[in-house]
Amino acid sequence: MDVMLVLFMLLCSSGLQAEGKHNSAEPDDVRLVGGASRCAGTLEIKHQGDWRPGDDMYFDWTLKTAAVVCRQLGCGSAVSTDRREDSSDRSVWWIRPDCHQLGSTLRECVETRSDASSSNLQIVCSESVRLVNGNSLCSGRVEVKSNQSWTSVCEADFDQQDAEVVCRELGCGAPSVFQGALYGEAEAPMWTREFQCEGSESVLLDCGSSGTVRNKCSPGDAVGLTCSEPGDVRLAGGASNCSGRLEVEYHGDWRPAYDWYWNLKAAAAVCRQLDCGSAASTDRREDSSDRSVFWVSPDCLQSGSTLRECLALRPDTSSSSLQITCSESVRLVNGNSLCSGRVEVKSNQSWSSVCEADFDQQDAEVVCRELGCGAPSVFQGALYGEAEASVWTREFQCEGSESVLLDCGTSGTVRNTCSPGDAVGLTCSEPDDVRLVGASRCAGRLEVKHQGDWRPVDDSHYEWILKAVDAVCRKLGCGVAVSTERKKDSSVKSVWWIRPNCHQTGSTLRECVETKSESSSFSLQITCSESVRLVNGNSLCSGRVEVKSNQSWSSVCEADFDQQDAEVVCRELSCGAPSVFQGALYGEAEASAWTKEFQCEGSESVLQKCRRSGTVRNTCSPGDAVGLTCSEPDDVRLGGGRGRCAGTVEVKHQADWRPVYDRYFDWNLKAAAVVCRQLDCGSAVSTERREDSTEQTVLDVGARCDGSHSALRECVVKMNLHDTFSRLEVICSDLLGQPIISLSSSVDGGLQVLRGSSFSISCSIQSHYPGGSFQLTLTSSNTTHTHTLPAVNYTAHFLFPAAEPTHQGRYICVYHINISSHHFSSESQPLSLTVSGNLSLKLKPAAHVTVLTDGDASAADFIIRLVVLPVVMVSLTTALYFYCKVRPPRGGSQEETRALSRIMIALIGPVLKVCRGKRQ
Repeated sequence: MDVMLVLFMLLCSSGLQAEGKHNSAEPDDVRLVGGASRCAGTLEIKHQGDWRPGDDMYFDWTLKTAAVVCRQLGCGSAVSTDRREDSSDRSVWWIRPDCHQLGSTLRECVETRSDASSSNLQIVCSESVRLVNGNSLCSGRVEVKSNQSWTSVCEADFDQQDAEVVCRELGCGAPSVFQGALYGEAEAPMWTREFQCEGSESVLLDCGSSGTVRNKCSPGDAVGLTCSEPGDVRLAGGASNCSGRLEVEYHGDWRPAYDWYWNLKAAAAVCRQLDCGSAASTDRREDSSDRSVFWVSPDCLQSGSTLRECLALRPDTSSSSLQITCSESVRLVNGNSLCSGRVEVKSNQSWSSVCEADFDQQDAEVVCRELGCGAPSVFQGALYGEAEASVWTREFQCEGSESVLLDCGTSGTVRNTCSPGDAVGLTCSEPDDVRLVGASRCAGRLEVKHQGDWRPVDDSHYEWILKAVDAVCRKLGCGVAVSTERKKDSSVKSVWWIRPNCHQTGSTLRECVETKSESSSFSLQITCSESVRLVNGNSLCSGRVEVKSNQSWSSVCEADFDQQDAEVVCRELSCGAPSVFQGALYGEAEASAWTKEFQCEGSESVLQKCRRSGTVRNTCSPGDAVGLTCSEPDDVRLGGGRGRCAGTVEVKHQADWRPVYDRYFDWNLKAAAVVCRQLDCGSAVSTERREDSTEQTVLDVGARCDGSHSALRECVVKMNLHDTFSRLEVICSDLLGQPIISLSSSVDGGLQVLRGSSFSISCSIQSHYPGGSFQLTLTSSNTTHTHTLPAVNYTAHFLFPAAEPTHQGRYICVYHINISSHHFSSESQPLSLTVSGNLSLKLKPAAHVTVLTDGDASAADFIIRLVVLPVVMVSLTTALYFYCKVRPPRGGSQEETRALSRIMIALIGPVLKVCRGKRQ
């Protein structure tokens, strides 16, 4: 009987269903609907299997954000974005654009808020042309789309008329410059024909093209294009065009620009766009009545984008306006703050560098005063790079009391030469200051001195996460950030509002103080380590060990550091136990080396309380500087009894586990991913917000986790809050345990199966979720079969009435279950089964067993057919010959013949039956 037929009949008799393997993953997607093409229309997102419009509860959606969507759709550049009102509310997916701009997918940035909205986002992308690798949406290397692929354009095939059409298609102003390799060499293949535009076409592909084909064009000849910005900006009502009320033109309409979180760093971007100097001050002014305004995202501007790209189109009015004062005739460029950089002065509408020989202490004092900075600390040639602009040709002769540099006298002689390396750079001290008021200079309430006034700091969006606080600790000369908390004060007081995302980019706190002038009853409490820090690591709990003594930091030699020392350091930094420490683990020493050996017992609270050796180490190579990795503290879990990899987010605060509450609906899949990674539970599959009718004390957490953090504590701010509880639910990919596969109905009480005996294979799992199914997959030498049964009490039994050689092979149990519209599966260890006559074949994990093949199982059958059958046939033939020889024929009757035939069949039949059975 055919082997496959035998297997099929056995499977039917045991009631099993064959089913193919199934791997399901929920695809997220994005589309634009209702527009003229797939590159224009209403933004819709597919998330958790549901298509909904996308919206932004903070109204921060800008053209720069829309550009990310256009790229994801394979369209060109973003041309416009707008907010359109609907006649009725409908469910939407809420998205924070600052998450999406970091390179995340839209699915990762969908927030837990589930409200409806009466508005939606409209986006128009170009379809067939884009500018890439530029510094704005109106500059970059020209690429055109044809046959679903992007190609660069050769400089020789592109002229002024072509440039005008491209700039018009992208919603930009007139072209200002185009040339080969202006924005890098070609990365895409080259367009092979010459464009022949007249200049009036609306899109580039409407232009004619040459009949001939260009065979070669070097990557360096790929044309780059800079278009002027279509919108305009001005400062109105001030003493000059470099001071006054900020106004923006959009689609022919001039309006004041406004945003709650405007700061000096955002104002500096406006000053640059106006070709004024540096930003000296910014403030908010109240008007007598409300009027329509353009809202501008300061975060967007601080990244170097233009005002047009950063307009957040809110249908709103305001009685406030933004006031900006820029320096008119001097600026500092290429520095690390608004108070440092290479000195440039403006004359005849052009900027010139200043020669070091023409600049002295009095000149530096005037420049620092004009820019609203503190006293000069250092100035020298090439301090901030060589000259890029032309060089100022006269010597300044300031007395030091002037208010602006151009009020100073200048020499009558003209300097003819000044090398680029002699262009003077200047560093002014910061006029503001920062301090922690509390138990020590490295712990307490954060206060900032701004405009001569000391005030506590607050942030209405709870963004002062541990990573941002670490920048404050460094500025104070303390160690690393250990904790941060938003604490309620006994009274309401004036505060400085600061969003730390500004400060984290390296800006000073002065540049980040916002124009918002409300009071607050909350303040930020910060604790930094005082005498030890980990530098150059990949988290706050890893890095090269440095200790502080006499106001300077020193590296620690590997030979002077042991397990007990590591335990103390990890404890002092509020980290978990040390996992590894060794020399050069996080780079070679940059600071001087600590000269004594630590002799900690391991129970000390801080490293400086440990004893030290009396001898001094004279040498320690930079490569011997010890690096340390501490484990993350166990301060987060997923509770609710659904397993360690799924449930309610809970954080340990002051030895008490409390659920997390997210007031501003900022929690998304990227934040959930940090939790899953910290718990070693794989990736985040889903996160949602579930309302709870009870009230309890929770931790109000504003999540700013961008996916790069190693632990949740690095990107949350803790605050006690008694409120109606709304649970944050997270499901990680590794929420299932591993199924167990086992063999039953075996022989002799062991893991053995004999041919013809019944047996079963059982699959079971420990799970917190009822239901699901098990797949049992058999893989043999030449085929694969899969059988499926529902899980009953987390178990399934696969029955086999009679073991046959076709049942031998490699078995795996895979458990499948759907939870919250997501598919999960988990696979058991493999087992290998062999079937044979009277052989005792053990069932063991595949890693430890040599699997016997069908050829091995049929060896006995081969021997029977080759040896036994011929011997039997020869014996029967010989017996019949002698029978006939002894008894002469008598013309026997038919009855005798039939009798003889029955005798032969009776003799041969059992032999044939045995042979057929062996072949089966």
